[in-house]
Amino acid sequence: MILFFITFVVMLLIGVPISISIGASAILGCIRLGYPLMVIGQKMVSGIDSFLLIAIPLFILAGNLMNAGKITEKIFDFAKRLVGWIPGGLGHANVVASLIFAGMSGSAAADAGGLGTIEMEAMTSNGYDDDFSAAITAASSVIGPIFPPSIPLIIYGSVASVSVSELFIGGVIPGLLMSVALMIMVFFFAIKRNYPRFPFSLKALGKQFIASILSIITPLIILSGFTAGWFTPTEASSVAVAYALLIAIAVYHTMDWKTFKKCLLESALTSANTLFIIGTSLLFSYVMVKEGISNDIANFILGISNSPIIIMLIINVILLILGMFMEPGAILTLMIPVLIPIVRSLGIDLVQFGVVMVLNLMIGQVTPPFGVCLFIISDVAKIDLNRMYKSILPFIGPLLIVLFMCSFIPSLVTWLPGKLLGA
Repeated sequence: MILFFITFVVMLLIGVPISISIGASAILGCIRLGYPLMVIGQKMVSGIDSFLLIAIPLFILAGNLMNAGKITEKIFDFAKRLVGWIPGGLGHANVVASLIFAGMSGSAAADAGGLGTIEMEAMTSNGYDDDFSAAITAASSVIGPIFPPSIPLIIYGSVASVSVSELFIGGVIPGLLMSVALMIMVFFFAIKRNYPRFPFSLKALGKQFIASILSIITPLIILSGFTAGWFTPTEASSVAVAYALLIAIAVYHTMDWKTFKKCLLESALTSANTLFIIGTSLLFSYVMVKEGISNDIANFILGISNSPIIIMLIINVILLILGMFMEPGAILTLMIPVLIPIVRSLGIDLVQFGVVMVLNLMIGQVTPPFGVCLFIISDVAKIDLNRMYKSILPFIGPLLIVLFMCSFIPSLVTWLPGKLLGA
């Protein structure tokens, strides 16, 4: 088992991709411990042989179709008209657009890479500092995996055997709180730096609403489907893809065959990487559970304190650190078998914990030095990473406040699923 962990750590340190690092160390562990070789293939394949996980490639495809089909531009234009009159208007539009787009793709990377390009160009061309524009674009992108739908919550629900519909609805209030917290920070920056804003026009807002309505009602369609029981999360992902294709082709006329094939290829590559990480991580977790390592870690954490508050603080710190260095899908599949027994023993609601866990990992995605979204935005904005590190720090504070609120006020997550789904 020492060799098992040393192999994993060394491969990470020398820059081997996370999926290969996890898979190679897990396979070595299986061989050294004398497991039948068929276990390797069985555990990896059975781990991703799930109807629920079909939603992951479909939501990835939906996000790519919306970006390629210029649907995200309609969303940003509407957000600009809606909140552009507030000091720091385009910063607020950035957050609101990310919230709306979050209701379609469920991916921080899709938000940062697609919508982020539009937001950055609009903000910098209207007199906003490059650093500020990049920071708020990165920070707002993490709303995507919290506000439903959410790819990380699908992974959590699959591994932890928790209702994904409850997790999705549980993410609504935290997603809104994140948006408000970031907008408050934008407001203070705007007052201090005298950022521009647009004059409010009800007529222009109404006109833009009509032009964008087919784009902005997508989250409403998905949420309504969950709460009314019309479709499952996997079926919702199919609806999102079909709807994105329909409005891109028939309404906006922004999707041709060449663009569609490119979206399919990009989605296939991203999905393959994500599902491969899940498969190798589940094999890694199997070895940990089989050898009792998960129980040892759980017992060690529980031995520190029997207070749910202290334990939640410890878990939050661990997850935040892991989120700074590793891919969320890998962390979820590796850590859920370790953390779920702890959470259950403390009587913490699994839906609440799922949202808190994903929120924590998403904050890690914009936390220096290795936050993935920071690299994406740095590339999009052509900004040096050192500048990104400095500019993002003020926006991590509001996100951490929301994290601790959701950690210690369970009703922020559990109240809405209880009301809408009777959970």
